[in-house]
Amino acid sequence: MTRRSCAVYATGIVCAHLLIVGIALIVAQVFQTLIHNRLKKEITLTEGSRVFETWKNPPPPVYMQYFFFNVTNPKDFLAGGRASVTQIGPYTYREYRPRENVTFVDNGTKVSAYTPKSFVFEPEMSVGDPKVDLVTTINIPALAVMDKVKGSFFMGTMVSMWMNSIGVGVFMTRPVHELLWGFKDPLLTRIHPMKPEIEEYFGLMYKKNGTSDGEFVFHTGEQNYMDYGRIHTWKGESQTRYWATNLTNMINGTDGSVFHPLLSKEEQLYVFSPDLCRSIYMKFVKDVEIKGIPAYRFAPPRSVLASREENPANAGFCLPGDQCLGTGVLRVSVCRKGAPVVVSFPHFYQGDEKYIKGVEGLSPNQEDHETFLDINPTTGVPIRASKRAQINILVNRISGFPQTKLINETIFPIVYVNETVVIDDASAAKMRTLLLMVMLVSNLPLLIIGMGAILLIVLIVLIYKSRQKKTTAKEDTAYTQVSDKAEELADDPSNQYKNGSYIVMTPVEGEKC
Repeated sequence: MTRRSCAVYATGIVCAHLLIVGIALIVAQVFQTLIHNRLKKEITLTEGSRVFETWKNPPPPVYMQYFFFNVTNPKDFLAGGRASVTQIGPYTYREYRPRENVTFVDNGTKVSAYTPKSFVFEPEMSVGDPKVDLVTTINIPALAVMDKVKGSFFMGTMVSMWMNSIGVGVFMTRPVHELLWGFKDPLLTRIHPMKPEIEEYFGLMYKKNGTSDGEFVFHTGEQNYMDYGRIHTWKGESQTRYWATNLTNMINGTDGSVFHPLLSKEEQLYVFSPDLCRSIYMKFVKDVEIKGIPAYRFAPPRSVLASREENPANAGFCLPGDQCLGTGVLRVSVCRKGAPVVVSFPHFYQGDEKYIKGVEGLSPNQEDHETFLDINPTTGVPIRASKRAQINILVNRISGFPQTKLINETIFPIVYVNETVVIDDASAAKMRTLLLMVMLVSNLPLLIIGMGAILLIVLIVLIYKSRQKKTTAKEDTAYTQVSDKAEELADDPSNQYKNGSYIVMTPVEGEKC
């Protein structure tokens, strides 16, 4: 067997083995299963895991942007007209949220932690100085007190007299800083001696700088990767006690900072929000890419805040007293000490038209007002997120308070918050490296098949050249006809020695007698 034949046979054998092995690995999904199992083991809330340290101290910066609605015609509104507002903002604060008192419980299958939040003002990312800029808005403390005492003639009359004597009305004008972080309210100061449980100070973020939302206990995901980061209890409870049904009181999902790896587009992701006093769900919207990292965008559908007519599952949120609002708003009085607070998406995005048209100056749109999460599906890590929520006050006529006698019922926007985070460059580089390794390992069978295909092409070329050479060899060994001149050349004495040795015998002469 020639060397060429050996090369052909060897190439054929290797090619066949590569193709068979590659196809078998794809069918069996050996490498994909291997890398998925590795991810499930690495992405857990356990000591030494790939994600535990970043879970305790998230490196990407989180920013809180506050947009206030400044009322430009308070007198017209009190006279029964429609309020007109202009949006002022953002006033941006850097948010720090390291996890503290991290403790493993239940034999390490769960981990408890507190997440205190601290805020530092970012002037270069803001429109002005929050200690100087003034905003005219609904007087939330006054409205809350009026709403609280409206059933008592004695208390109502007393509060009305106090308001008139100290010049407190339905509207107030305060610096942004006071509205956020607190100020000593004159009406609350009058009530405090009678009811010590009522704070003298009021602020949308009062006592929230440097404090946490309470203890959370999370599943580590070590037993089941689908439970990674899922909330087990909040403040020692496995469900809330605010709403009317077990379904609406359920604490579902994570806190929004992590999700289980290997996400699919068909999943419905749940996030529990202490600010909303409930869990919400998100659905897949589209594919996106952030800093070279592929991600799935999830966002809450309209059904999350739909009326019970649109979504009967939301009937349990019709509190207090079975008072249901329309689509796009949620009354949270039950977890705000009875204050008539209503939450929604900014500018009543996804809400009924009556709320949008109830106040002049609102223009909801998806780009600016949608809450979304961009999550890498392989690791379950949020790459970019924007949590947007609006705080509103339900304003209507309150008996015993002449200032409100002409007011039309309105869900009045106060401020909306945009909490944003984008993965930092260092974390993005690590993520891209990890995803590259995952892709290479997962696609190793395709590389093997590719090598087999290349060798198949080489084999075809070798076989073709081998056959071509045999054909040429046969043509070179064919016989040709002897020329007629051969005999003549043989008789030519000059040619007698041209074709090899010539042996001649000298004739012997006869003996002479």
